[in-house]
This record gives sequence, structure tokens and C-alpha cells, in this order.
Amino acid sequence: MGASKKFAIGLGLAGGAALFTAWLLSGSRGQKTKDYLVKKAQDLKQTLKKEIDSNDDNEAHYI
Repeated sequence: MGASKKFAIGLGLAGGAALFTAWLLSGSRGQKTKDYLVKKAQDLKQTLKKEIDSNDDNEAHYI
């Protein structure tokens, strides 16, 4: 596959992603999408904090 075909495919995918994002963030879907993303970000922060706390080197046992 030539470079120009790869570029055209990439440009098409980027354009489609931009249109999909605009659709998600418009109208009543916009607030639902924002709420969903905020909730997932908070869940991820809590998960990462738990993992950091559980990897405490004070309780490590060396052989």
C-alpha cells in the first residue's frame, strides 16, 4: 500500500473521529458524555491510588 493511500486512510479516520466526538458532545448526549468521562476519570484515580498504596516497600520480604 502506498504512502498516499495510508495518508488518505489516516485522514479519513481522523475526520470520522472528529465528527463522532462532535456528535457525542452535542445536545443531551453532551452532558451524559461529560458525566461519564468524569466518573471514569475518578474511578481511574482511585484505582491508581490504591495500587500505589498497596505497593508499599515497608512490607516487602526479601530472600
